[in-house]
Amino acid sequence: MRLLVVFFVVLLVAGIGLLAYPSVSDWWNRLHQSYAVASYIERADDMTARERERLLEEAHAYNERLLESAEGNQSARWNDLLRANGDEEALKRYESVLDITGTGIMGYVTVPKLKVRLPIYHGTDDAVLQIAVGHLPGSSLPVGGVGTHAVVSGHTGLPSARLLTGLDELAEGDTFAFHVLDGTYTYEVDHVSVVLPDELDDLDIVPGKDYATLVTCTPYGVNSHRLLVRGHRIPNPSVADDVSYPSPDNMILQVVAVAGALLVLAAVAAVILAARHKRHTKRQPKNTV
Repeated sequence: MRLLVVFFVVLLVAGIGLLAYPSVSDWWNRLHQSYAVASYIERADDMTARERERLLEEAHAYNERLLESAEGNQSARWNDLLRANGDEEALKRYESVLDITGTGIMGYVTVPKLKVRLPIYHGTDDAVLQIAVGHLPGSSLPVGGVGTHAVVSGHTGLPSARLLTGLDELAEGDTFAFHVLDGTYTYEVDHVSVVLPDELDDLDIVPGKDYATLVTCTPYGVNSHRLLVRGHRIPNPSVADDVSYPSPDNMILQVVAVAGALLVLAAVAAVILAARHKRHTKRQPKNTV
């Protein structure tokens, strides 16, 4: 009887676990993201004003050099020359800019309408895009400024992580913001387009403009095209958005509550199964000689 109860409890837990996998995996990734953002904020707060100023100057200098090259040849930026030409030194210089934690994070992005806050890593390698969003090499760093166009890319529709799922719901007038060091750079959506992967004109730097674009694959499950959601820089809102973004402490409390509920459910199921088995045993006729 005990083995039967254990079997049904294990079967129940396994079934719940299978059904809950996407949610659990997404929770795990969001926990990682919240820790990464919290560590970044803590590190930025610990820096002196002079240190932050120096890093910001380096980022603006990087963007100025990019603008100069873009004015000569826009398409050259998108050939990913750092990797294609094997210029390891240039690649290291890019990856070191704004990397204050040593983990490759240059800041984070918030999208109030989607209720997401995601760390931004250097580059768009698959390892990055499975857990966060990546800054597209060849685009401006997300620190604002006239003659810049920062591009950040992320997945949608992953069963294991939400990331930029729902980006297609953004429309003109919606906002998103980059947070780098102690600065916030807010953008208002003014253009949404769907293009082929090699159609990059909409990502060009436009002299005199301060643009940023969020990129993801579309349509869900096919990923044959790219959805581009572009915004232009606007003043930061006088009142911060009222979205409650995940924090490590809150997420730990959530999993404790869910785990407790599952344990209670398993215990109740075990009691019910044991009671039924006992009643069934009592109803069986006794052997007579």
